[in-house]
Amino acid sequence: MVKTTQDRVFNGVVVLILGVVGAICLFPLLFVASASLTPFADILKNGGYVLIPSSITFSAYQELLKYAGVVRAFGVTVTITVLGTLINMVLTTLMSYALSRKELPGRSLFLFMVVFTLLFSGGLIPLYLVVRATGLTNTIWAMIIPNAIWSFNVLVMKSFFENLPGELFEAARMDGSGEFRMLWQIVIPLSVPVMLTIGLFYGVGHWNEYFQGIMYITNTNLYPLQVVIDNILTQSQQSIENVDATVPTMTIQMAAVVIASLPIIVVYPFLQKHFTKGMLIGSIKG
Repeated sequence: MVKTTQDRVFNGVVVLILGVVGAICLFPLLFVASASLTPFADILKNGGYVLIPSSITFSAYQELLKYAGVVRAFGVTVTITVLGTLINMVLTTLMSYALSRKELPGRSLFLFMVVFTLLFSGGLIPLYLVVRATGLTNTIWAMIIPNAIWSFNVLVMKSFFENLPGELFEAARMDGSGEFRMLWQIVIPLSVPVMLTIGLFYGVGHWNEYFQGIMYITNTNLYPLQVVIDNILTQSQQSIENVDATVPTMTIQMAAVVIASLPIIVVYPFLQKHFTKGMLIGSIKG
């Protein structure tokens, strides 16, 4: 197809707009990364803003890793993310598959219960009392079990399963396959986009875990990374005052932000195409 002048102008405007939006989105990330690698003297010379460092130093990262609890908190967050996402995916897949089967007895009631939790919550205090009564406080499970299933993710995955060809299930039943075998051999292999999309949702949620860390955890050895970084950011003047002579507080704060964000930034580009496809297909039907 030959493009007209009008098409070329339109495409050029779209590319220009996307380029400007992309630059605006990348500016904060580039500034934070540059500030964490630039000597503080160079930052002051440039009025506090450096996008491309003239010289690089890793002293902020070295000092940050010496800070009590950072490495341990990183390990806690990785554990929460891996275990939590695995549990989330297993439970969400099982529940979504069951709700996608129209022959499920009481399906409408179960769907109502799922949607109801999107609109109403039992409240913060009852949730805390339940977690405490079950003995989950001061354990990593307190940051995993309360969010084992997200209703929104269940509905997205259910919609995806409903769009799979029904002929596949009929043929599988004629061959004597049960529900679990159809789920494992048919549904899951065909649902890679939505599985990766939901897995990304869960993974990012666990990686950014903060509220439950301060809500249910008092043992500092079990603090997730976000809680420890928050302590660094809010108590920097008191807790890092002794290192300001060599490594300023600002660069340590920027290094902390980079460490907290880098894993997600690295993983996301590899899942982007599946993320877009999974959201589009999973939202076709309600």
